[in-house]
Amino acid sequence: MAKQQQWNASDIDDQTGRTAVVTGANSGLGIATVEALARAGAHVVLAVRDVRRGEAAAGTVKDVKGSVEVRRLDLADLSSVREFAASWTGDLDLLINNAGIMNIPEARTKDGFEMQFGTNHLGHFALTNLLLPYVTDRVVTVASGAHKIPSSNHMHFDNLHLTGGAYSPMTAYSQSKLANLLFTLELQSRLASEGWPVRALAAHPGWAATNLQGHDASVFRRALMAVGNRFFAQDSKAGALPTLYAATQDLPGASYVGPDGFAEMRGGPTLVGRSAAASDPVSAVHLWRASEELTGVTFPQLSEAKAAL
Repeated sequence: MAKQQQWNASDIDDQTGRTAVVTGANSGLGIATVEALARAGAHVVLAVRDVRRGEAAAGTVKDVKGSVEVRRLDLADLSSVREFAASWTGDLDLLINNAGIMNIPEARTKDGFEMQFGTNHLGHFALTNLLLPYVTDRVVTVASGAHKIPSSNHMHFDNLHLTGGAYSPMTAYSQSKLANLLFTLELQSRLASEGWPVRALAAHPGWAATNLQGHDASVFRRALMAVGNRFFAQDSKAGALPTLYAATQDLPGASYVGPDGFAEMRGGPTLVGRSAAASDPVSAVHLWRASEELTGVTFPQLSEAKAAL
């Protein structure tokens, strides 16, 4: 029997007339996602902190049926998130929460949040809820297999910002990626309870060679990842396939997509499992409430908000 061909970006249905926002889109998985969607005909907004770098990245997207646009968004600054959302008009078919930082030295966002939790989760939490009245199809959030790391695979609800010496780069990163999955779980629950035809999904790239690993706080890990990126990782276009699959295929809400190869490190996109901690609806509700309190952003009354647009 012939082996079934792996799904790839050329299998994306025509996206003409659709609009997508991709956060963190000036390199790596982000620009690969932008290029694939624009090639399929979508208008894609690169939501980036550095507009100059975003424009340079947009300039590399060639020979597409769709179009690209660059707008400023700093997920580590809630005022920037609010400004981006306030400037939005018109339907938004796809919101792809791709931006992320990994294993960095301890730092704080402009609003005082632990940087990885604040950027990877809280910034996207606020952005999604503020844009949700405009979203017509789905929200895809990029998570990571790191949410399963045994030493830190739970939410530190008593100390979400890991203060008082509790911080370690990997603990913070793992927690932020677990938060991405719990956010997706509760977002889908709320959308379903409202009877709203928007789906929330998550994806992870496996081991993809991007510049994300180059900012690791550990010199040893940076060296190890550089070797891994060269010899074991898949490239950013392959790493973006799970995100693109989640964004364009007919999948149930709360689905989680990753590579189908060994340990989900590489391969074609497929539905994958998540940890028990990432499947806990009680933790998902707890995180949602904490996120609302921290950001001051709440789940919108969708019918009323849509009618007001």
